[in-house]
Amino acid sequence: MKKVLILNGHQYYDVVAKGELTQHYIDKANDFFVKNGFEIKHTNIEKGYNVEEECEKFEWADYVLFQYPVYWMSVPWIAKKYFDETFTQGRHYSSDGRSRTDASKLYGSGGLLQGKKYMLSLTYNCPASAFDNKNSLFDGMSLDQAHVAVHKTFQFCGLEPLETYSVHDIFKGDLNLDIELEKFEKVLTKNFL
Repeated sequence: MKKVLILNGHQYYDVVAKGELTQHYIDKANDFFVKNGFEIKHTNIEKGYNVEEECEKFEWADYVLFQYPVYWMSVPWIAKKYFDETFTQGRHYSSDGRSRTDASKLYGSGGLLQGKKYMLSLTYNCPASAFDNKNSLFDGMSLDQAHVAVHKTFQFCGLEPLETYSVHDIFKGDLNLDIELEKFEKVLTKNFL
């Protein structure tokens, strides 16, 4: 049986970020994984966690789905704190990868979670047109390039990326959640089945 850890990286802010949209995606993912026979564990970072248990969850999981809203071009600070606390325990990498005796060993190659995969699922206020556009805020970067720090955090520990999902213009007022959740399920199907 395939095993997946669903990480909820939402952080509550009254009026603008109550967590309903994130929860819709968590619920959709949970239903998808149940329907397809996955064993599932959850962490809702904002509700608290035990660092030792979180380390064990990463070792247990074949896959990680990290669902989070993008705050100021990155993860909410509680999610950054979670990764700092969980990944600095030394259980998910043997070293930074380099070796004094073997110059071919490169920085970032010491991850112990080899063979595991992760998916980012993002909720965004910015339009999708802000990416891959040299005249926009992200200077032509793709969505994944704009989230390089999150990707490299997982990859440092040995995980491999799956296709990223993102929903945009969430405050514009015309978000069709049913259509977006259908798109999300298609990405889940591509990534996990």
